Amino acid sequence: MAIPTDEQVRALHERYAPSQEAFDLVHTHCVIVCAVAEQLLDAHGAGVNADLVRAGCLLHDIGVYRLYDAAGQLDHRFYIRHGVLGYDLLREAGLPEVLCRFCTHHTGVGLTGDDVLRQGLPLPPGDYLADTAEERLVMYADKFHSKSDPPTFVSAAAYTGKVRRFGEDKAAVFADMVAQYGEPDLAVLSRRFGHALV
Repeated sequence: MAIPTDEQVRALHERYAPSQEAFDLVHTHCVIVCAVAEQLLDAHGAGVNADLVRAGCLLHDIGVYRLYDAAGQLDHRFYIRHGVLGYDLLREAGLPEVLCRFCTHHTGVGLTGDDVLRQGLPLPPGDYLADTAEERLVMYADKFHSKSDPPTFVSAAAYTGKVRRFGEDKAAVFADMVAQYGEPDLAVLSRRFGHALV
């Protein structure tokens, strides 16, 4: 399998972004998630395909572009669908399944079919869990940056508080990831990218 280069991934973002503002928000977030993952790989990357993680980080949120309307507004009501939209976008672009899955398998700390049904989520029934070491690392790295307005870095403690509202089981899954990977140095990344740390 040929893993796309950073330049090829950027070209995909440029092709699908409906505006420069959308590109700046989504592509920058993906680059930041990649920087988080690279820190984690340095410490805990044994046996993990670093090139695949990099591509997964840079592609995971590409489906967000399909949530922008003609006026350039992001449809937050259906944001949960960005993963399946990204999966479809990458499949249409001819990318292999292993890359498409980063879109559908990074939301929260994973969604089960029961989560989808119980919460009435507008997603096809099924599990959206990180099944590989690479998917798990991309999912985890994504938790440390938010595309909020303005975008911010999110500490492990802050994310734990956010995910706990979906159940103690979700907080426990995140705690296991923190124990496995440790916490990235967000202060360094905050200075590098100019986004505040909350």
